Amino acid sequence: MKLFALALMGLMVVGAQDAPPDKPGRIFNTVKTKLAAGKQVVGGTVMIPNADSYCAMANSGFDFTWIEMQHSPMTFQDVANMVLSCKGASAMPFVRVPDATEGDIQKAVDLGAAGIIIPMVEDLQKVRNAIKFAKYPPVGKRSLGGGNYGKIWGPDYRQIANENIMIVAMIESPAGAKIAAEMAAIPGVDVIFIASTDLSSFTGLKQGDPAYEALVTKTKDAVLAAGKKVAGPLAWKGTREGYAFFQAPGESVLLGMGAKVSLGQSSMGETKKGVAPTEGAEKH
Repeated sequence: MKLFALALMGLMVVGAQDAPPDKPGRIFNTVKTKLAAGKQVVGGTVMIPNADSYCAMANSGFDFTWIEMQHSPMTFQDVANMVLSCKGASAMPFVRVPDATEGDIQKAVDLGAAGIIIPMVEDLQKVRNAIKFAKYPPVGKRSLGGGNYGKIWGPDYRQIANENIMIVAMIESPAGAKIAAEMAAIPGVDVIFIASTDLSSFTGLKQGDPAYEALVTKTKDAVLAAGKKVAGPLAWKGTREGYAFFQAPGESVLLGMGAKVSLGQSSMGETKKGVAPTEGAEKH
């Protein structure tokens, strides 16, 4: 009986060592700390499944990389290799998953994503599911498993993951804009992204139209009132107040712009200042 009691005490000690700490742990996600300090952050979009081009983006001065899996043929294996190949890069890896499913989100966080971007949110359950699948218990129901996360973020990852992984929910339609306040009020949501060109596509309104601007302003105000950060395209940086998180263009667009600059040509094209270019319509 005495031996059994000693063994039980030993198991309790081991369990206590494995349990998440009660006090806040190490924060490795520099996007989170910058936003908390009131700074703005910019992420470069990554659509090419190549380690060299990824590292060029991740070490170019961006705060994070927006790894685009919704609108690209990249596989999770591609992304895992890219992120691991550039371990230690200054830009935090954020992944826009194809959808907020358990499989997509589990793979993204296991490969080392510091942020999960959820596309096309039109119901609150989609956001709650994303939080549940991205976070370990007791916050969520993320399961333990293999992946690159420990190699990238350290052996204490299990204890600090929940405090570091960020959730970005995208509003791309009037249905999403309608629930912006409720979305932003959900614990675990960090950023609400107002997708400029998708809102234009779904409403049939152009940026600058009074009805479009009223919808965007109402959505932004609802998010800020809930104490969360508002995001938008890089074209809105410096032209609209209240935004803190921005998506910059992808590698091919930036490559073309760089080539024009090197040839002494303008890199801005014909895009009006403050108006986000239509995604997919860029010249390559």
